[in-house]
Amino acid sequence: MSILANAASSVSLPAALLGELGAFALAVGFSPVHLGLLFLLLLGPHPLRRGGWFVAGWLFTSVLTVTLLVTIGHGLLLGMEKGSVHRTGLDLLGAGALLALGLRELLGRSAAGDQPPSWTSQLDRFCAMPLPLLLGLSGVLQVISPEDLFLYAKTAGSLLASGLGRGQEALITVLFSLASTVLLLVPFAAVLLLGSDRVLPLLKRAKTWLFERGELIVAGVSLLLAGYLGWQGIDGLLLPMS
Repeated sequence: MSILANAASSVSLPAALLGELGAFALAVGFSPVHLGLLFLLLLGPHPLRRGGWFVAGWLFTSVLTVTLLVTIGHGLLLGMEKGSVHRTGLDLLGAGALLALGLRELLGRSAAGDQPPSWTSQLDRFCAMPLPLLLGLSGVLQVISPEDLFLYAKTAGSLLASGLGRGQEALITVLFSLASTVLLLVPFAAVLLLGSDRVLPLLKRAKTWLFERGELIVAGVSLLLAGYLGWQGIDGLLLPMS
């Protein structure tokens, strides 16, 4: 979020917009599947090459997704001002999707007990794929989940409603995508700067922690964002529809 906030000092950008998009970026970026894949890549052969391409693929997918959604919004002349039908509907749908995700993660974690999440058993098979296939699968997983797609759509909607110029929209899109990549960049930068041998024990502990608690954090973040979007949607319903 600090990446977005620092942009406000260099160009005239709304602080509220930066804060909102920063929160969305971190929510998108906390993907246990992608973080788990990156940890395994950094623990495996050619960690910098494979991990670097993986992080770059995430960044590219994020930029492309937001750019496409903003372009579609401009092309369809969608009104995304507060109180508009499109924005209110998006807020309420996003709140519902995030609420469902949060409850699903909580119930699934409770039912699993001490067993690791089912998706962890697939990560080794994914990492064994050729790198181009892995990058393609990573990109699909990044945008296929309804909750992440709603967050990307909400980001694009906020940009459309802000009334910024196309250049500023492009800048915010890149900054948002960089902010969403922070959680992936931290372990990659640690391996790059400190070396894999020194970081290896920390990566193993981080992977274990992620497998044990990642779903609970996803649930908590999802429920918080569901409450925020639900409040935005209800507030929009109270305004005259445009």
